[in-house]
Amino acid sequence: MNRHKTLFALALLFSPTLAFAHSGHDQAGLLAGLSHPLLGLDHLLAMVAVGLWAAQQSGAARWTLPLTFVACMLVGGVLGLGGVGMPLLEGAIAASVLAFGLLVAVAARLPMAASLGLTALFALSHGLAHGLELPTQVNPWFYACGFLIATAGLHAAGYALVRSLPHSAAPLVRLAGVISAAAGVCLLAS
Repeated sequence: MNRHKTLFALALLFSPTLAFAHSGHDQAGLLAGLSHPLLGLDHLLAMVAVGLWAAQQSGAARWTLPLTFVACMLVGGVLGLGGVGMPLLEGAIAASVLAFGLLVAVAARLPMAASLGLTALFALSHGLAHGLELPTQVNPWFYACGFLIATAGLHAAGYALVRSLPHSAAPLVRLAGVISAAAGVCLLAS
C-alpha cells in the first residue's frame, strides 16, 4: 500500500498544472523551473543518482545528502540569478553525473563530511546553471521554487526506487550507477 501512496505522490508532484486552476499564479516561472531539471539529461541523472546514493546509506546520511543538495542548489541558484558564474560549469555538472554514478555503482559510504562536501559542491554547480539559465520574462522566485521541487522529487524518486526494491535487486541499482557514470564520461567528452 505504501508503494501506491508513493507513486500517487510522485504523480501529483509531476502534474503541477492542476494547481493553476485559479488565476494569480506565475505559471511560466514555476513550470520553467519544474521542467529544467527534468529535461536536461545531466541534471536528471545527477539528481536521481543522489536519491539512489542516499538510499544506499544508513542513518542521517539518508536525509542529509538530498537536503544538502537542495539547500546548496538554492544557494547556487541565487548566485546564478545574480549573474555569478563559474569556470568550467558544464564540466562540473558532467563530473557530478560521473561521480554520483560511481558512488551508486560501488554503494560508497564515505565519511559524512566528505559526502556532504562533495554533494554541496556539485549542488552549487547545478544551482548556478539553473540560475544562469533563467528564461526571460519569468519570475525568478517561482522559477527557483520549480527547480527545487523538481530536484526534491527526483531525489525522492531515486530514493523510493531503491527502498521499494528487495535487497536482492541491489546489483540493478549498482548497474544504474554504472550507466549514470558512463553517461557522465560521455558528457565530459562532449
